[in-house]
Amino acid sequence: MDVRAGGINLNRSEKKSPALFEQIEEMVEWLASFGKNENNGVTRPLYSQDWQFAQQALKERMEEAGLHAYYDDVGNLFGRLTGKQEKAPTILTGSHIDTVVNGGKYDGAYGVIAGLIAVQYLYEHFGLPEKNIEVVSLCEEEGSRFPMTYWGSGSITGIKSFEDVQNLKDSSGISFVEAMRQAGFGQGNYPQPQRNDLDCFIELHIEQGEVLERERTSIGVVSHIVGQRRYNVTVIGESNHAGTTPMGWRKDAMYAATELIQVLIQKAKETSPDLVATVGQIALEPNVSNVIPGKATFSMDIRHSDEKILFQFCDDIFKEFGLIANRHDTQLSIHNWMNEKPIEMSEELNRISESILKNESVSYKKMTSGAGHDSQIFAPFCPTALLFVPSHKGISHSPYEFTRTEDLEKGIQLLIKVLYDLAY
Repeated sequence: MDVRAGGINLNRSEKKSPALFEQIEEMVEWLASFGKNENNGVTRPLYSQDWQFAQQALKERMEEAGLHAYYDDVGNLFGRLTGKQEKAPTILTGSHIDTVVNGGKYDGAYGVIAGLIAVQYLYEHFGLPEKNIEVVSLCEEEGSRFPMTYWGSGSITGIKSFEDVQNLKDSSGISFVEAMRQAGFGQGNYPQPQRNDLDCFIELHIEQGEVLERERTSIGVVSHIVGQRRYNVTVIGESNHAGTTPMGWRKDAMYAATELIQVLIQKAKETSPDLVATVGQIALEPNVSNVIPGKATFSMDIRHSDEKILFQFCDDIFKEFGLIANRHDTQLSIHNWMNEKPIEMSEELNRISESILKNESVSYKKMTSGAGHDSQIFAPFCPTALLFVPSHKGISHSPYEFTRTEDLEKGIQLLIKVLYDLAY
C-alpha cells in the first residue's frame, strides 16, 4: 500500500509536515487544559467536571472534522466516519480520556488525539472509506476514582455491567451510580454500550517505559500484554522484647520476610530477562522500634508474557518460601488477589504495521507491554493491535511524562496508513 499521494511519508528526516506537526502539538496542549494542575499535571477522573468538559470538547472537535459524534450510556464518546459499506463491521481506534491524579498529558489522551487526527486526515485526502471507522474516547481505564478499571472498554465488550458498579464509592463517599447520573449517563438516554459490530481495535499509546528511547527505536509493535499475578504474603512469627530475647531464640517475622524478598528478586533475575517481580508494600506489627516483629506482610507483583513461565516461577518460589519460613520457625500465608493471563495481540494486524514500517525504513521493535491497557480487554473480543511511541526516560503517570512531537507524529503517520489499509 502506498499513501504517498496524500503527502504522508513515515520517514520524515528530510521532509516534515508542519501542518500535522503543529496540529499534534496544539491538540496535546488543548486536551491537557481540561484538568490541568498548577504544576502542569493533569487530573481528570471519571465523571468529574473536567472529564465532562473534555468529552464535550472532543465531541465538538469530532463534529468539526465531519464525523458523526455520539455517546453511549456509560459515557464512551465515538466519532464515526460511515463507510460506503454501511453494514460492514466497524474499525475502532482510540484510547482512554481519564487520568490518574496529577498525571501526564499523553497517557490515554495521545491515542484519542491520534485517532481523531488520523481519521480527519484520511477523510480530507481520500474521502469516505469502504468500511466504517470510529474514533473512541473511552470513558475510563485507570481506576483512579473508583475501585474499578477498564469501565469503558469493559462495557463495550460486555465484561462489565451496571451491576458491577452498584456498590462502589469514591474516597469522598460519592457512589459510582450517583456520579454517572450527575454526568448525564446511566439513565438510558444514550445507546447501550455493548457492541457486536467491531471488526478490530487499534490503540496507539506512549510506551510508559524507556526501552524504545534507550534503543533509539521509533515504534513498538506489541505482541503480548503481560500476565500479572499479585499476592499479599504474610509471615507470622512472635513478638518479644528486643533487649532480652537472644538471637537464637527469636521468631522474627521481619527477618524471615527479608529473606523471602531477597530470594524472590534473585530468582526473578535468574529466570528470564522478561520476568519482573516487585515488592512495593511492606507492613510490620507491632511496628515498634524495640519489639521483635511478630507479623510482616508484603506485596508481590509478578509479570511475564508467557503463562507457563509465570506459573512455573510462582510454583517454584512458593515451595522455597515454605522451606525458608520453616527454617525461621514462622508461619506463612499467601493470598493471590489478581491473576490476569497474558494477552496476545493480533498477528495479522501486526503484520500490516510491520510491512508499512519496513517499506518506510522506520525503526521498530516487537515487544511486550509490561503495563495493562484497554487493548487487553478488546483482544479476546476482536482482533486488536497495540502500538507504542517512545516515552522520555520511561516516566509516566506524572507531570514529567513527555514524548517528542516528532515521535508522536510518526505514530500517527503509521496509524493513518494502517487505517487506510484496513478501511480503504
